[in-house]
Amino acid sequence: MKRSDFTHLLNSLLKPDAVRDFAPNGLQVEGAEQVKKIVTGVTASQALINSAIELQADTILVHHGYFWKGEAQVITGMKKRRIASLLTHDINLYGYHLPLDIHPELGNNAQLAQLLDMELQGGLEATPNSVPVYGKLKTPMTAEAFADKIATTLHRKPLVNSVRHKPIETIAWCTGGGQGYIDLAASQGIDAYLTGEASEQTIHSSNEQGIDFFAAGHHATERYGIKALGEYLAAQNGFDVTFIDIDNPV
Repeated sequence: MKRSDFTHLLNSLLKPDAVRDFAPNGLQVEGAEQVKKIVTGVTASQALINSAIELQADTILVHHGYFWKGEAQVITGMKKRRIASLLTHDINLYGYHLPLDIHPELGNNAQLAQLLDMELQGGLEATPNSVPVYGKLKTPMTAEAFADKIATTLHRKPLVNSVRHKPIETIAWCTGGGQGYIDLAASQGIDAYLTGEASEQTIHSSNEQGIDFFAAGHHATERYGIKALGEYLAAQNGFDVTFIDIDNPV
């Protein structure tokens, strides 16, 4: 498929113009004219680029790409080495951040819900494209039991702050660095909040507002959207797609 057609395909599917983001979504570094072999991964790290080069991929598709708001605009050091690797090997880089978080089927939030048996009921924010979402556990369980389920499913022991000491029924969640939404979840009377990361103040919010809290890892909660997107492209469009999980404990 021509690169321009592939870009149109992704943008039609993920609708990046529907959400304000912290980085450009779509084609970030231009490479080969034809898209045939794709490597997917969470972050466009040098390790992922090196793996794509070894596989002779022409395209990398990630959740965390480049050119974030607030970062230095100069192309030096680590950024220079990454971009030089892409250009030298004529590899396209595509990144989709919030559009991949919120996609109703392939998104990180939707995929995490399937894995952890959570029923997604709506957006936590009063906007059409809410990033955090809410719902319920299909089977109510204690915080301890839910933590065990997270550890078994995501292969990562979560940070847990259990304050209610009774079964969780309602839950809100946002994959990645969504710890700031805990206050919004608490204000809506939700039993528990799940995200990737925690900040120092998050535990105080949990304690003082009576909401159980789980931080299951930024990387661990965001593996599944980009993996699902790659599998969709392979099944629907016949692309050769390889998902590469570059482990990250954060």
